[in-house]
Amino acid sequence: MAGTAVSPLRSDPEALAQLARRRLDPLEKALPPGSAGLTAAEFLARRPRLSAFATPVLVLDASAIDANVARMAAWCAERGVGLAPHGKTTMAPALWERQLAAGAWGITLATPSQVRVALAFGLRRVQLANALVDPVGIAAVSRALDADPELQVLSWVDSVSSVAAMDAALGELHPARPLTVLVELGAPGGRTGARDLPAARAVAAAVAASPHLHLGGVAGYEGALAHDASPAGLDTVRHYLRDLAALHAGLAGTYEVDDAVVTAGGSAYFDDVADVLGPLAGPGTRVLLRSGAYVIHDDGFYRGISPLARHGDTPLTSAMHAWARVVSRPEPGLALLDAGKRDVPFDEGLPEPQLAADALGGPARPLAGEITAVNDQHAFLRLAPDTALDVGHVVRLGLSHPCTAFDKWREIPVVAGPGEPDPVVVDLVRTYF
Repeated sequence: MAGTAVSPLRSDPEALAQLARRRLDPLEKALPPGSAGLTAAEFLARRPRLSAFATPVLVLDASAIDANVARMAAWCAERGVGLAPHGKTTMAPALWERQLAAGAWGITLATPSQVRVALAFGLRRVQLANALVDPVGIAAVSRALDADPELQVLSWVDSVSSVAAMDAALGELHPARPLTVLVELGAPGGRTGARDLPAARAVAAAVAASPHLHLGGVAGYEGALAHDASPAGLDTVRHYLRDLAALHAGLAGTYEVDDAVVTAGGSAYFDDVADVLGPLAGPGTRVLLRSGAYVIHDDGFYRGISPLARHGDTPLTSAMHAWARVVSRPEPGLALLDAGKRDVPFDEGLPEPQLAADALGGPARPLAGEITAVNDQHAFLRLAPDTALDVGHVVRLGLSHPCTAFDKWREIPVVAGPGEPDPVVVDLVRTYF
């Protein structure tokens, strides 16, 4: 909206308003035929019921989203750490706005194309938790920074080679503003990141020598080094975080920004990050967690490993479920559902059957069984031979890993009260994968 000031912590209100005005495409698998020709706002004004949708369908719970956002914001505030949640989990600007409204510093993304989405929606603080070495991406970020003196974009570097690649691209652009980068510390066997402290310090020296880059802090990802909460896994995480703190201490006095950033923290070990790195926060240093899965949470991997569950704290709640329909009962102990790899995540555990109903939106009852496999468009549900589940009935599935649930859907219905019979769909979340 021309002439409207935008808070540096919030999205552009006009860009968000355009989401409500978007024309719905009934060819999107989540949308019912009755959405044809309508804007999102017009469709929602008709108060559609869940029963209007076809299966399979991913459904979000508005109350769970609100509770999760508030819970994480309060947790961070209690510990004096900031939050730059990883937006690649949902790639949903409407959900990013809820996180920003709750006090998030900004949004983290994983690729230059994702950053482009954030900039299109007016975000003013963006962290690219990756190396920005693609020339097209460098040019886009550089031009955006030159056009908006209030815009902040942080990216990572983990080698002298990545510094040289950025320098080469920026040298051809002659930018007015330098790019602020964080030195990424990794570990042997991990993902990206300088493999030890001497290598990370050499990267920092290369950044300091660059005419186009500013050294803005240090970064890392502890989740690449462990995949459970065993004593050995937690020891590995904490050792790594202490190294990251040591790198920050060793670079004190060389930063080229007013507030250096120290950032780590996925959705599995953010308690350890707050314990080890939180004390660094203070004048001249901002500690940012990047937990992203918390806004949706799940009924699988994160349910088991989230610190809020492991420590007996008030847990997060899964805000997503899928409904699938029984399309075949070829054997007494087997039902085939119409949801498969194209519809539900399977990389961090298979879906779990939770409820059954005679029709979508109808009264639900508990369902015992196990999903043993998924094909492209089918799920194999094993259950007791005498289970009352017939062709045409529907099954609610608990899901594991929101990142690979959301990337399968472009429009996701949101209900206000999933426990109510045939709940009203109150929103449609648009994703940009």
